[in-house]
Amino acid sequence: MIIQSTLILFGVFFTMLFTGVPISVGIGIASIVTAFFSFDPEIFAVIAAQRVFSGIDSFALLALPFFTLAGNIMNKGGIAQRLVRLARLVVGWIPGYLAATNVLANMFFGAISGSSVAATSAMGSIMSPLEREEGYDPNYSAAVNICSAPTGILIPPSGPLILYSITAGGVSVAALFMAGYLPGILLGLSVLIFSMYIAYKKGYKASTVKETDPAIKIVIDAVPSLFAVILIMAGILSGWFTPTEAGVVAVLYCGLLGFIYKELNIKNLYEILADTMISSATILFLIAASTIMSYIMSYSGIPAAISQMIMGASSNKYVLLLIMNVFLLVMGMFLDLTPAVLIFTPIFLPIINSIGMSPVHFGVMLIMNLGIGSVTPPVGSCLFVGCSVGKVAIEGITKYIVPLFIAMVIALLLVTYIPAISLLVPYLFKLVPSM
Repeated sequence: MIIQSTLILFGVFFTMLFTGVPISVGIGIASIVTAFFSFDPEIFAVIAAQRVFSGIDSFALLALPFFTLAGNIMNKGGIAQRLVRLARLVVGWIPGYLAATNVLANMFFGAISGSSVAATSAMGSIMSPLEREEGYDPNYSAAVNICSAPTGILIPPSGPLILYSITAGGVSVAALFMAGYLPGILLGLSVLIFSMYIAYKKGYKASTVKETDPAIKIVIDAVPSLFAVILIMAGILSGWFTPTEAGVVAVLYCGLLGFIYKELNIKNLYEILADTMISSATILFLIAASTIMSYIMSYSGIPAAISQMIMGASSNKYVLLLIMNVFLLVMGMFLDLTPAVLIFTPIFLPIINSIGMSPVHFGVMLIMNLGIGSVTPPVGSCLFVGCSVGKVAIEGITKYIVPLFIAMVIALLLVTYIPAISLLVPYLFKLVPSM
């Protein structure tokens, strides 16, 4: 029964995926088809309705639309531009400084918005014209923007880490947020170093831009934007508000900044709300459909069977971690981050529990894997958004994506095999018992 259910479930799902059916619909159809071989249709209809409702009936899930809205407000509210100016001030002395500025700005913006796609769109829209003016290869510029964007889902606040916390059965969001800092910075630095090397080989120079404003004004202009991170994290760690309430605070704070900067008005606020509603509805529909798949998998014993198969491949903890990384990297090429978290978290949790791995450490490793997957074809969301805003073709950026992808995988392996990179900060804050 397990083999039959596994073949039907994933066979139908990947068939739907490759024929262009939306992922959420593919998940739902695959689950329903599999259920016909295991359940009475009338009973399954009731169970499916209950699971869909309970899957999205969560206060914690409200954090996702709020942080999405905050990210959209930052994009249109003048915050992104100020972060770019600050980043250029910091790294203007580096050869290929505009690419370095792009990396640093993505880290700043991602740290506030918690969305790699939002960072790709915002920073690409700002940086691409500047880089074209200075003679940068548009393919190189787009590749750097795309590969540095996933830092935004590691450096908190992070929507994917919240989603993992819920899927994993209540792993501390505060611990996950603090665990994301060092891996996110490491990922950003790995892309930065490789992009600097490429820039040096191509002969790109340091900044010759003469700012009209003094450095202190540029810093002061950016401080209110960066303070959003301090406000959110301080509030969560001190217990002033929950992660969901932190999303509300982020929306109010960033909205206030947008109006102060005179970048927000009623017209674009309506557009921002409409975009947020569409993207949030997509995420919630994915979660709803995935709850049915999770139930089918659980009932059929698929997670336990896959876990036993992987553990049967080796008794060595480090080999198992390598197998999981390779599997997740490959799956990340075909699945968006949200359904991948919902599908693979219950599959791998038994394995990480059996080898004594911290669920906080695993959560960071999982999100980092899937973030890297977002820059690779055929389904990489950052890849397509980055190519769109950079006005380049996927074929053209491949030669630049490959070395940057290697840099990201090196960072991933360091995070995987050195737990302290993920656990040191939450340990210092007494959010995890040990490293």
